[in-house]
Amino acid sequence: MPKDATPVESDGRRQRTERSRSAIINAALELIEEGVLIATAQQITDRANVGIRTFFRHFEDMGALAQAVDESIRGQYEAAMLDADRSGTLEERILHAVERHAEVYEQNYNIILATTAQRWRLEVLQKNYARVQKGLRKDLDNWLPELKAIASEQREAIDAIASFEMWHRLREHQGLSVKTCIEIINGLLLNLTQSA
Repeated sequence: MPKDATPVESDGRRQRTERSRSAIINAALELIEEGVLIATAQQITDRANVGIRTFFRHFEDMGALAQAVDESIRGQYEAAMLDADRSGTLEERILHAVERHAEVYEQNYNIILATTAQRWRLEVLQKNYARVQKGLRKDLDNWLPELKAIASEQREAIDAIASFEMWHRLREHQGLSVKTCIEIINGLLLNLTQSA
């Protein structure tokens, strides 16, 4: 075998490895988007069209896969929160913040539900969830610097009202439209900030 054949073979192996890893991550995301919130390794490998051994060559366990999935989508949801014009009156900024959070919640609905469903057993999801909660709180602070001057009880109520859990309750359990949910949350936040 020629000496220069080894790097080519090595590159081919590396590309196949990267393709398999990407296929597994994409399969996990597809299943979540379809509503399979706690997919098994077998379901994921079947969807990715790879063997179960391939899964465990790439990911030590489901926590390692959850970390890889988060890394693959983190940029998109963090960018959605950062890219916004935060000018305007208090009322305008509250509405825009609520609309932006609603957009992120709707785009990542099943991802958030899957995180919630598995958070109790996967430390990586507990850490990711805590990081996202801090980010959402900081995002509200950026939209509404007035929050720094209100009582801590009101501030905590604002976080609860603006949370995905509130959004999920209104959307799923109460069957409300996106527009109605935005109106409700906007009204509640407006009342709390104006009464401070």
